[in-house]
This record gives sequence, structure tokens and C-alpha cells, in this order.
Amino acid sequence: MLGTGRIAAALTFALVSLGIVAPAPAGAAVSRSELALRWAPIHYQDVDTTGSHALGGKSDYITRVDFDGDLNGRNNWDSAARTDVSFSAAAYYSVAETSTHWYITYFFFHPRDWVDHPFFETEHENDGEGVLLAVQKDGSTYGVLRSAVTVAHTSFYSYTPSGSTWTGGRETVDGTLQMQSSPHDAFQHPVTAQEVQGHGLKAYPQYTINGDGIVYYPAAAGETPSSGNDRDVTYELIDVFASGGLWAQRDNTNLYANLGTFAGDTSGGCGTGTFSCGTNSANAPWGWDDGDDLPGRGEIATNPAKLSAEYFTVPGELSRSYTYNPFSAEAADLKRAAETAPPVID
Repeated sequence: MLGTGRIAAALTFALVSLGIVAPAPAGAAVSRSELALRWAPIHYQDVDTTGSHALGGKSDYITRVDFDGDLNGRNNWDSAARTDVSFSAAAYYSVAETSTHWYITYFFFHPRDWVDHPFFETEHENDGEGVLLAVQKDGSTYGVLRSAVTVAHTSFYSYTPSGSTWTGGRETVDGTLQMQSSPHDAFQHPVTAQEVQGHGLKAYPQYTINGDGIVYYPAAAGETPSSGNDRDVTYELIDVFASGGLWAQRDNTNLYANLGTFAGDTSGGCGTGTFSCGTNSANAPWGWDDGDDLPGRGEIATNPAKLSAEYFTVPGELSRSYTYNPFSAEAADLKRAAETAPPVID
């Protein structure tokens, strides 16, 4: 027996076939979560299993901000050493939309930004790096990928996939964004990679796996790596704008020291045997900044059309008016916060 949903679908198909109802325009049915899953990177994570703060490799695993069951940014370094916490793989995303493009920001979180070079470098609690993808609406369901801008500490790097019509603008293109097939779906995905310890993010193979490492694939659910050398681990995608999510928590002073900056302290041995442990030293996407470039703090996520127009030469139309962008409702507050926020070293 057919359910009501299947009956409705069959009736719609029949009406379209008879010309009574016009077919939906291409791409109209895709949801933001489906779009984010379609273009989510295959992600190479280099892993160090031997460092004194490596936790056998776990310090290089990507996971949820609340991997330890709470939204307290000041205990994540400590919690990472516990045996009862989850390192199930996850990444966060946000989607902004104009009439011409989708902009998808992906954010990869680590509980520790750590070092293994005593007395010379600084480490800190929490770590957030990521990538912005620009997808042109071309009438197809998922559009066509035109560019990527990655975050490696306090510098941005720009890339275009082979065949892209976009070229360098105010910033030169730093390389080709490779695409790779996933064993977990039927799509080609962009390929990104993060270094060990500090977790700067670039397009693969500008960073790559050297020895131990994990290859993460986007999927409906996340898995926990079997070890620090696991080449097939799925990660889930979490909407930044979800109810109770990272954006909704932006005024939570346990999680954020100020707008766009995670709260972090020096407890749990952070800084022991190194030069120091920084505090409040990691950023959410609306806190990312390349201080040498024209776009302001956080605009890689909050105003990605502006950043794309600055970074690239784009043939054809690139609308700067958003049809969906929850960040923009508070753009003035974000701008004021960016102007008054202290500089953050990640």
C-alpha cells in the first residue's frame, strides 16, 4: 500500500508528464544541509602520535566543540586527556546564499593546538581552522564549484579547481584545488589537508599526511578513528545555525571570551615544557582574519560574496545581495565587535 507521500509524488509526476504542472526549476529542491554534504571536503589530517601532548594522536583528531559533553571552552584541553570523551569526527558548516552563488564555510575543530618543540613555541586550548567554498548556481542541482579560500592560522590561501572560470584578483591564486571520489557517495569532492599540532589548513597536497594520518570523508554520521593511522573515517556535518548551535551560543561566556573568539585557559598542563600557553587564542569562523587583506575580521564567513569579489576576478554576475545569510542580520554588531576585539594569534 502506498503512503500519502508516495501517492503525492506519483500524482505530481503524472501532472508534470501531462503538462498540467510545470516541473520545479533545477536546483530548487536542494536543502542547505544537502548542499553542504555534497561539497564537503575529503579531508587529510596529518597525525603525530608521539609528542608529549599528542595523547597518542588524539590531539590531531577533528571533533565536536562539545566532544566532552559541555559547551565550556576552558576545559577542552583537560577533557581531551579523559578516556570517557568522544572523538567522533565532525565538522561545522554555514551556508550563505545570493541569487548567483552559494557560499559554504566549513570549520574543523581540535581541542588542542599543541607543540612538541620545548621552549620555542606557544600552544593553546581549542583550535579552529577551515575553508570557504564558492559554488556558482548554473541551473544544476548542486551548482559548480568555482573557488576555495582556506584558513591557516592568521593567513588565508586561495585556490581554484581545474576548469574554473575564476582567476586571481587582489590576491593571487595559490594553487589548484584537487577533486577526489569518495567511497561513501557518488560525488567528486574538493580535497583539503591539515598539518599536525597547529592544524593550519590548505588545499591538498600543499599540506599532506607524513607517516601517520587520517583521511576523513563526509557522511551522514561520524566515526571515531580506530587509531592515529586510519585512512577511512566518516565525519558528520553540523549546521552552525542549528538551534542551540555555535552561532546561537555566541553570547555564552563559558564558550566564548568575546565575539568570534573561544574561551581558553592554561589548565591541564597546557604550556608545560614549551615556551607558553596562550589564552583565548582560537577563533570561530566569524572571527577568522587575515590582517594583510582587505576583507575585515570574520567576513570570510559573514560576507563571503565580498571576500570572493576581492580575492578573485569573476566573469559574469556575482551578486552581493544575500537571499539567505543569518550572519547579516547582525552585521553592524559584528563590525563593531571586530573593530574593538583584541588581536588573536591562532
